[in-house]
Amino acid sequence: MRTKFFVVFFVSMTALLGGTAAFAGLQIQHWTTDNGARVYFVPAPELPMIDLRVTFDAGAARDGADSGVALLTNALLSEGAGGLDAHQISERFESVGARFSNSAHRDMAVIGLRSLSDKQYLTPALETLTAIISQPEFPKEAFKRERSRMLIGLQQRKQAPGALADEAFYKAVYSTHPYASQPSGTEETVKALNPEKLRAFYQQYYVGRNAVIAIVGDLDRAAAEALAMRIIGKLPAGKPAAELPAVKDLAEAVEINIEHPSMQTHILLGTAGMKRGDPDYFPLYVGNHILGGSGLVARLSKEIREKRGLTYSAYSYFRPMRKKGPYTLGAQTRNASAGETLAVMRETLATFVTEGPSENELEAAKKNITGGFPLRISSNKKIIDYIGMIGFYGLPLDYLDTFNARVEAVTVADIKDAFQRRIHPDRMAIVMVGGKADSGE
Repeated sequence: MRTKFFVVFFVSMTALLGGTAAFAGLQIQHWTTDNGARVYFVPAPELPMIDLRVTFDAGAARDGADSGVALLTNALLSEGAGGLDAHQISERFESVGARFSNSAHRDMAVIGLRSLSDKQYLTPALETLTAIISQPEFPKEAFKRERSRMLIGLQQRKQAPGALADEAFYKAVYSTHPYASQPSGTEETVKALNPEKLRAFYQQYYVGRNAVIAIVGDLDRAAAEALAMRIIGKLPAGKPAAELPAVKDLAEAVEINIEHPSMQTHILLGTAGMKRGDPDYFPLYVGNHILGGSGLVARLSKEIREKRGLTYSAYSYFRPMRKKGPYTLGAQTRNASAGETLAVMRETLATFVTEGPSENELEAAKKNITGGFPLRISSNKKIIDYIGMIGFYGLPLDYLDTFNARVEAVTVADIKDAFQRRIHPDRMAIVMVGGKADSGE
């Protein structure tokens, strides 16, 4: 018990301290395993820790008619594997102070592990992780429990105006594209799922050629190669997931109003934005930082919150994905102020697209972005997220090394050009979810 307590305590303290890894030109090493998995490795000997992230192209965009299958498949991986039940799996990780995580999104399904690098702790943690990845059992009782949990979650979403707005927004922007579906599925599709469908999904997408492994920690290249083969080598090579269809831009404005008994109206305004590795990424990213991505000092916040007091916060962001992810502007306001708030959002966006930022705004944005960059890579956990992204989306290995320089290179003309070509204020999806104007505060 004393050993177990020490390990858990040590892992917790290093997580709180950040697990800092030096960033003196991050050297990412890359290779491919025998069964086709792409591996990205950064040695970080500063702490006796190892972070792993295995990403499969097995997100909700692969659901097809079985909406919700990617999320449920991923959720059940650790509910029974290699002859172990969920309790035994949890106990095995806990006994060596390891932290397991898993999640599924539109583009990807992710499995993660953080462990001490000492073999007496790392070896059993890797054995358990390998069973989860290569020998999931999808037990019937766990399936019924997790499916019921998903159905309860879908019922709860109906009572949440923010969730209703998000769902309607994705449908408006993406129409028949796979991104239009919610990862959580619908009541109809989730009820139709069964363990056999989950196994079929797993067998198709959880294969070597569909996987990216990111490793950051206290080990050398030879040990990293052995580790990668250990956790992924039992999987068949399989085939990489098929190319997703291109996202079509909106041909005209789409407006959706959903009445909901709430005191506030949720407003979303947006369109298809950009993909990872997009040639316009940096002008769009820096420009949006000025428009709505820098909190209370952004234009949207100044116009809607400070000048008019219509909302506590207004924001905008790009969400780059494998194909063009959404560009979203959002705010919450009293029902009676919804129309005015939307009008100010649209006017502020249109002005920015036409005129672009000022030189002073651009200079302030660059200082804010580049000054905060070291914090983004200040721990192994943060680095593993970036390495996993670089690997999954096929970004250049020097992406982090050149990030600040590419931000600094952005000009006002670059931002105006990119926004005018890519963002069309007269062809946006508008979603408003809330009560009637006379029901506000």
